[in-house]
Parts: sequence; C-alpha cells; structure tokens
Amino acid sequence: MRDPDRGRRAGAGLVLVDGLPVLARGRPARRPAPVTRVPATTARNAVALVFALNGFCFATLASRVPDLRGSLHLTNGELGSVLLAIAVGAMVGMPASGHLIDRWGAGAVLRLGAGADLAGLVVAGLLVTAGSAPGAAAGLFVYGVGAGVWDVAMNVDGAAVERELGRSIMPRFHACWSLGTFTGAGVGAVAAGLGVPVAVHYAVVPALAVAVALVASRRLLPAAQAEHARVDGPSRSAWLEPRTLAIGFMVLAFTLAEGSANDWLALGLVDGYDARHWVGVLGFALFVASMTLGRLGGPVVLDRYGRVRSMLVSALAATVGVLVVVWSGVAAFAVLGIVLWGFGAALGFPVGMSAAGDDPARSARRVGVVSTIGYGAFLAGPPLLGFLGNHVGTLHALLAIPVAMVPAAVLVTSVRRPLQPR
Repeated sequence: MRDPDRGRRAGAGLVLVDGLPVLARGRPARRPAPVTRVPATTARNAVALVFALNGFCFATLASRVPDLRGSLHLTNGELGSVLLAIAVGAMVGMPASGHLIDRWGAGAVLRLGAGADLAGLVVAGLLVTAGSAPGAAAGLFVYGVGAGVWDVAMNVDGAAVERELGRSIMPRFHACWSLGTFTGAGVGAVAAGLGVPVAVHYAVVPALAVAVALVASRRLLPAAQAEHARVDGPSRSAWLEPRTLAIGFMVLAFTLAEGSANDWLALGLVDGYDARHWVGVLGFALFVASMTLGRLGGPVVLDRYGRVRSMLVSALAATVGVLVVVWSGVAAFAVLGIVLWGFGAALGFPVGMSAAGDDPARSARRVGVVSTIGYGAFLAGPPLLGFLGNHVGTLHALLAIPVAMVPAAVLVTSVRRPLQPR
C-alpha cells in the first residue's frame, strides 16, 4: 500500500519521502543537529564559576606587580607604560568578541579568551624573568586580549541565564568576580611570601584556573549560543544604536566611580586625612566589601523596584558618598561616605551588561560595545584624576565622580527593559 505521505511536498524545494524531507533534486535534507539542554541552575553555577576564575586570574597578575617592577628595574612611570598593554589588549579584544560569539557561540569564545589569558601570563612571566620589559608588555597585551574576550563572553552568557531564570542575577555574577579576586590576591600573597618565582606563579596557578574554566564553559546554556545565529541580510552596527551607546556611557560613569576608588581612594585618605598607609588600604578594602555586598543584594532591589529607580538611587548614593569623603574632614563620616560610595558603584556595570543583553539576537555585539565603552574609564580615569590631583589635590580630584554622575542619572532611563511583544 502506498504511503499517503510519500511524495507530498514539505516546503519550497523539499518533498517528503518515507517520512524524510528530501531536496527536489533527490538529496536528503540535512537534519538539524540536536541541542542538549542544560538546566538553568547548572548554567547559572557555571557562569558564576567562570566569573570567579576570571577575577582569580586578574588577581594572580596584579598580586605580583611589585615583583614585575623589581625584576625589570622599572620606575613607576615605566611600570605604568608596561601595564598599559593590558588595557590596550582588552580594548582590542572586547569589540571583536561580539562578532566571534555570533559565529562560534559564547562557550567557544570563552575558551578562546581563557587560553589567551593563560598564554599571555606564561609569556609575561618568562620574559619578566629574562629581564625583557618589551617582551613582558607583549605578554601582557595577549593577556589583555584574552581577558577582554573572556569578559564579554561570560557577560553574554550571564545575560542568557538571566533571561532563562526570568529574574535579575547579573550583579551576583560580578560579586563572584570580586570574590575570585580576593582568593587570587590571597594566593598571590602566599606565593610572594614564599619567594615563588613570577614565571612559576604565572604558569601554574592560572593553568589550574583556566582548566576549570574550560570544563565549566561546557555547562553554559546552548540556547545562549544558538540565539546568536547570524541574521540574513545587512544589519545595523551596534555602535550606531542610540540605546546601546546611552547604556555604554552610563556604564562608563559608574566604572569611573569604581575604578577611581581602586586607583586613588587609599592615596586620597593618606593625603587628605593624614591617615597612615595601612588606614588608606583599609579604607579601600571597606569600599570593595561594600561594593561586593551591594552586588550580592542588588538583584532583590532590581526585581522589586526596577532598573531605572535602582540606578537613580545608585547614582545618588555614589555622589553623596564621594562628597562626604571629600568634604567632611571627619574620619567617622568618611567611613560612612566610603560605604555609600561602594553601594552606589556596585550595580552600574552589571546592570549595563543585563540591559545590553535584553535582546538575545543582538546580545553579543551590544555587550561588546558597552564593555568597550565602560572599560574606557579604566584607561582614561587614572591619568585624568592624576592630572586633576596635581592641580587641586588627590582628595579633591575625586569630585570628578559626582560630575560624571549627573549625565549618568539622565542616561539611566536607557536600561529600562524593552516592551515584549504579545
């Protein structure tokens, strides 16, 4: 008996033969590759882990910077030029990451970035030992490219996990990055105390971290990779989208608030309050702790009050905190100001990543654009505040942050979730 479905047309250029789609010319059509679904909680844990490992690798590098200066016999200015290679590498890697993720998926690109991370650290460690500053800078450039690529890929997949779970979670991923830096700094302190050579430290410790990251990258959401399929026909560059640019410049202001504390808070307390060096470091540690707590509790605030109101309050808290630190002149008030500053700076970058990833079809390229713009604050912030500090003093140079928060408060409306079609 003839199968009634045999020979029935299945679409343009296809017929069904024995239940299988066949091209009109007689060749069987290729079946779509099966996609293995990863539970959202498994993907969440994997993303949290790769965030922590990224921070761990960064702290591994940063914890031995004094040894880099000593081994290469550099002045502070020369050391700054060598370390600038990291930022330049990141600015190269981040814009390219969106295109790579669209082509290969977030997991594969994360593995690429992690591999470059490790290769750069190994090269830098070997050439520091050999006494070559240009060679070390080349290795740090490769590290910067890998760190930028890894950063964008993990944020893209973090946004995918957020969409899958249907609630805010990105700030907690960034809190995991902070926890990773604490752990890496602790391991680095032990390694430096034991006299472990930089080349050994930069090879062995990151190799273990990257190995774990490669395994964790296999647990990311396959949907987060499939979503970035290329759209047929020409598409507008994410660099030309007003909303994406607005998110990016909002993130830049909050990144300036975060990066300025990293670079100048401890020194500002020493210069402005005549505090001892260890007190300045303790003030910076308080800022980091406040920011980490803000990121851990941030999802509750975001889900209850929404992104726009939460970011307005964040901008206000950062502004008030910096003003209190700069103008109060009282140590107890300065402590309160540092806490407010830390809470205010906590949500800017992660909320920007979430907002850039709202549309899965354009998530990768938009996250790449926002990351690149935001990272510009780490490039421009230290020299800008250093220039201001030469004229108005280290502490008063921090007033650039409240100034930057004014346009940021206007731009927070760009992070509002877009309306979903019914």
